[in-house]
Amino acid sequence: MRTIRTRLRATAALALLPLLALTACGSGDTDGTAAVGAQASPAPTDDPVAAVRKVDSAAALLPADVRKAGTLRVGSSIGFPPGAYYPGGTDKAPAGQDIDLADAVAKVLGVKLERQDASFETILPALGSGKYDFGTGNFGVTSERLKTIDFVTYINDGQGFAVKKGNTALRTKVTDLTQLCGLTIGTGAGTTFEATLSAQKGVCAKAGKKPYDVKVYSENAATLTALQQGRIDVIMSTINGLRYQAAQPASQTAFLGEFHRLDVGFAFKKGSPLTKAFQTAVNELIEDGTYARILKKWGTDPSAIDASRINPPEHT
Repeated sequence: MRTIRTRLRATAALALLPLLALTACGSGDTDGTAAVGAQASPAPTDDPVAAVRKVDSAAALLPADVRKAGTLRVGSSIGFPPGAYYPGGTDKAPAGQDIDLADAVAKVLGVKLERQDASFETILPALGSGKYDFGTGNFGVTSERLKTIDFVTYINDGQGFAVKKGNTALRTKVTDLTQLCGLTIGTGAGTTFEATLSAQKGVCAKAGKKPYDVKVYSENAATLTALQQGRIDVIMSTINGLRYQAAQPASQTAFLGEFHRLDVGFAFKKGSPLTKAFQTAVNELIEDGTYARILKKWGTDPSAIDASRINPPEHT
């Protein structure tokens, strides 16, 4: 099967839909450009990060130059709730689980974040060039990424599927990609979803079935628009994001369950001296209860981890 890579930009049709579209784990988001006139979901009002304080033992693990500068540059993919999005528009501060966790870690380490919005697919390559000290965007830990990226895990998310409500082509949980044969799948650029679909593109031919097509989108809202307009049959994206989306009546989507779990983490260039400090900070947040409060705030409790890990192997 020849993968169809279609990078669409938002059109006037996006103004008719809420900003509930999804992209990638790995799992992450894309550039988070809001559709004109679109209304994002309001953010929860509680603030579990407010009470977080510096932990000297964790801060001491940072390199001396970082402690002296007191800042870290983060490449942040802002796309969709509950991970990271703009509840008040792009001229206001972003919100979401990833935003809260990164802010909480920074407070434990006694540093401030210089957040730079970036499209999902550009962040990992930019880490190697030194443009960012670390990246966030629901980046899933995969064997391929571990060759060039270090990860500090903070949640367990992964890959799932969703369809438009009333869909008759696909009604059950997807457990095998041959269930997608003959369908058109929409997903995010540079994601684990795109990689999975590309790597398994021959499964339909082996099963004697018509191949599936893949359309890759660089903007979140375009994926949902394509689903609602019938240009794609199914979305492949993050478990937590698709579940959140399906709970919003305006999205008119149905979540088809989990396909493959992945650890998700803060991303760093290979050999970064920051990983131990970040791991210690995440574990401090787990131990003092802040971590659980952040996940409860965003409804992602089922994805909680017991302890942060550096570069765990990919789930099989």
